[in-house]
Formats: sequence, structure tokens, C-alpha cells
Amino acid sequence: MNNISPFIPQLQSPAIKNRISGARELGRSGNPAAIPLLGTAATDPHPLVRIECLSALGRLESSDAVPFLLAALQDSVAEVRLASVAALGRIMDPGSVDALVACLSDKEIAVRAGAAEVLGRMRSRRAVLTLKTLAASDPFSEVREAAEEALHRIH
Repeated sequence: MNNISPFIPQLQSPAIKNRISGARELGRSGNPAAIPLLGTAATDPHPLVRIECLSALGRLESSDAVPFLLAALQDSVAEVRLASVAALGRIMDPGSVDALVACLSDKEIAVRAGAAEVLGRMRSRRAVLTLKTLAASDPFSEVREAAEEALHRIH
């Protein structure tokens, strides 16, 4: 377990690049004590900082990070929501399935496709009906294909 104390000041820096770097290093630390720090920083005003915090939470691969990741699924920036979906895909916590199913209705193509891919890797039977609907009727082929692939993985 790595010492995280050198990275805490970076995470609180006024400089965006320092906050991003601090988040990245906290994620690389493997130390679960970084989870609440990253979770709090995941509400940073700058979307690139939020994205790095969410990615770092995913790298820690702990279910303790899930509440922070679920909250980030409501972010107004699509790339932030997508980073949260990806991090949830690394953690694979069954408690995130309902929120990921809800992401299948996101207005952004990449978020819908990403959620479908993660649900397929999770082999979530609770997602089957929604994935079937998406595979049949989403206006974008990328999403339809991701939903079809997810269904193949589940069955």
C-alpha cells in the first residue's frame, strides 16, 4: 500500500494540471484511503479533473468507490458520465446494474454504448429487456451493435 499523503496537496491545488496529476497518482497508489479523497474531488468544477478522479476510482477497483461513481452518472458533461460508466465496468459491482441500465437511455451515444458494453461484461440478466429494445430501435448503429454484443455475452 503506497503512501498517499504527497498527492493530497496536488488534488487541492488551484492549478488544474496539478489536480489531474494528483488524482492520477492517487489512483495508481492502490491505497483504498484515496477513495473518499477522489470521491470528493470528483465534483471538481473542471470536467477534466472529474474525469481523472473517476478513472482513478475505477483503477482502485473497490466497491467503496461505487457511490461516488453512481453520483457522477448525473453529471451534465457526457465525457464525465462515460468515465463513470468505464470505472463501474472495472469494478463490476452488482449494485451498479440498475444505474447502468438507466444509462442505456442517456442522450449521448457513447454513454449508451458504454453502458451496454459494461452490462454485457457483467452478464446482467436484469438488463436483457432494455438491451433488446436498444438493439432493435436505437437510431445509432454503434449503440445497436454494443447492445447486440452485450446480449450475446449474457446468453
